[in-house]
Amino acid sequence: MKKFCAFLALVLSLVFAGATLAQDKPAATPDKPAAAEVKKEEAKPAPSTVNKGDVAWMLTSTALVLMMSVPALALFYGGMVRSKNALSMLMQVFVVFSLVTVLWCVYGYSLAFTEGNAFFGGFDRLFLKGTFDSAKGEFANAATFSKGVVIPELVYVAFQATFAAITCCLILGAIAERAKFSAVLVFITLWFTFSYAPIAHMVWFWMGPDAYTSAKVVDEMNGKAGWLWQMGALDFAGGTVVHINSGIAGLVGAYFIGKRIGYGKEAMPPHNLTLTMIGAALLWTGWFGFNAGSALEANGIAGLAFMNTFLATACAVLSWTLGEAVFKGKPSMLGAASGAVAGLVAITPAAGNVGIPGAFVIGVSAGLVCLWGVSGLKKLLGADDSLDVFGVHAIGGILGALLTGVFNDPSLGGPSFPVDWFVGTAVPAKDYSIAGQLWIQAKAVGVTLVWSGVVAAIAYKLVDLTIGLRVNEEDEREGLDTAAHGEAAYRM
Repeated sequence: MKKFCAFLALVLSLVFAGATLAQDKPAATPDKPAAAEVKKEEAKPAPSTVNKGDVAWMLTSTALVLMMSVPALALFYGGMVRSKNALSMLMQVFVVFSLVTVLWCVYGYSLAFTEGNAFFGGFDRLFLKGTFDSAKGEFANAATFSKGVVIPELVYVAFQATFAAITCCLILGAIAERAKFSAVLVFITLWFTFSYAPIAHMVWFWMGPDAYTSAKVVDEMNGKAGWLWQMGALDFAGGTVVHINSGIAGLVGAYFIGKRIGYGKEAMPPHNLTLTMIGAALLWTGWFGFNAGSALEANGIAGLAFMNTFLATACAVLSWTLGEAVFKGKPSMLGAASGAVAGLVAITPAAGNVGIPGAFVIGVSAGLVCLWGVSGLKKLLGADDSLDVFGVHAIGGILGALLTGVFNDPSLGGPSFPVDWFVGTAVPAKDYSIAGQLWIQAKAVGVTLVWSGVVAAIAYKLVDLTIGLRVNEEDEREGLDTAAHGEAAYRM
C-alpha cells in the first residue's frame, strides 16, 4: 500500500505540476462525449430524423464491441494465464459481461446518461423506462452529433452497455489466478456503480446538439453536462472512461489482493499463445465498432476513426516488436499481441479527434511506452498485475488522452472541436492552444485516476472484510478451474 500511495502521489504531481506553465482556457465543448436524450421541447428548428444507415451501422458496431469481450478478451486473457486457471478466466469474463449488462439496463444507463448534476445522472431511465411506449408504438430517440439526426435510444443504450461491460472485464486481468469468483462479482457491482457510471457521466453526458436552439441557451445547456465535458476534455471512445478507469482499478486490486503464490520465484508463462493471438486479432476487429461506432453516425468522422484505429494499431505492433528485439534480444508473439492492444488503447480517445499524422505518432509511441509500462514501470511498482492491465490500459490510455490534446490541433492535421454547438464552427488553427488543451486533458486524466483509484480501494476493502478477496492457498495451488468451478479447460 505504501508503494501504491507513493506512486499515486507521483502520478498526480506529474499530471498537475507538470502543466503549470500552460494557461487554462475557458471550458470548450468537445466533439465527442456521448449523447443524451433529445429534448424535443427544446429543439424545434427542424424535425429530427432517424437514418436507417446510421441505425444499421450502430447495431453492427454494438455487435462488434460485444465480440471484443466474448470471445475476444476472454481468449486473450485465457491464453495468458496458466492452464489450471484458463477456464476460470473465460468464466469470469463471460459472467461479468452479463452481470454489467443487466446492471446497465436496471440503473447504470440512467446514472450515466440522463440529466442530473455534474457527477451523476438521475433515475429517469431506471429499467429503461420511457425508451419504448408499447401503447403508442413509439420509440424514444437519442442525439448524435448532427442537428436533426437521431438514433433510437435503445440502440444507444445497447451500444453503451457493451462499453460498460468490457471496461469491467478489463480489470479482471490484474487479479487473475487468485480471486474468489463471488468476490469478483461483488467488487464489479460496487465499482461499476460508483466509478464507471459517474465517470461516463462526467466525460460523455451532454444535452445533444438539438438543445442548442440559440446563443442565449449555450451556457445553460453546457451547465447541464458532465463535469469533465464542461471542462472541455476530449475523449472520443473511452481513453478516460474505459482504459484509465479500469487500469488504475486493476492496479489497486493487485496491491490489495497480493501476489500470486510463487510470483517472482517460479515461471508463470502464458499457457496458450495461440488463444492469445486469436483473441488479439478479434479485439482488433471488434475495436472498429468501439471507435468508429462512437461517431454515432455512418459518416466521415466514423471513417476517420476507422482508419486511425487501423493505422495506429499496426504501428504499435511494429514498434513493440522492434523494441523487444532491441531491448530483449528476441521479438515475441505475446509482445506483438500486446502491442496491438496498446495501439488500440492509445488511439481510442483520439480516434475521431486527430488526423492521420496523429495516428502515426500515437501508434508508434504506444508500442514503446506500453512496453516500458509492462517491464520497467511494473518492476518499480512492485505489484503482481497478472496480465498487465495497468501497463497497457492505464499507461496507453494516459498517453492517448494527452496526445489527443496535441494532435487535435488543425495545424497538425486534427479536426479541432466546435466553439459552441449553436454556431457549430470549429476552433481554427490560429486560435488552437496545444498547451491549453493539453492541460485540460491532463486534468481529466488526474480526475479519473483519483476517482477510480479511491472507489476501487474502498470497494476492494469492503469485499475483503465481508467475503474475502482471495481463495485459500490450497485452491490457488490446485487451480481455479477445479477449485471454483469443478471443471477443466483441458482433459488429458
